[in-house]
Amino acid sequence: MANSASGLAVNDECKFKFQELKTRRGFRFIVFKIDDKAMEIKVERLGQTAEGYEDFAATLPADECRYAVYDLDFVTDENCQKSKIFFFSWSPDTARTRSKMLYASSKDRFRRELDGIQCEIQATDPSEMSLDIIRARAH
Repeated sequence: MANSASGLAVNDECKFKFQELKTRRGFRFIVFKIDDKAMEIKVERLGQTAEGYEDFAATLPADECRYAVYDLDFVTDENCQKSKIFFFSWSPDTARTRSKMLYASSKDRFRRELDGIQCEIQATDPSEMSLDIIRARAH
């Protein structure tokens, strides 16, 4: 279905892989990219369960926008093992203006397609999405 704000469609693989991350914990993270030619959002990279947050952060390009989801495992203050799924809207200052506008206008609709997101992070710089910030948001 096309996104009403931007005219972008969401490739079915995005929803299928997200469900796999959410229900079977088959991936640690998923990075999504807008394909300008096909005018749709597609899966760009699947992070395996053994990969960590540093691996995830390293996959986000320094000068291009992306969406991503990350499944964070953490231990609460009560010593309980928990997991939360974060949605990232990555829009670095160095990205093209058109790209930033396209990602911004498509974000809400795309996020709604991924049922089960628990936290959202919007970042323009790696310092805005450090692991300490993510852990603090998870609690």
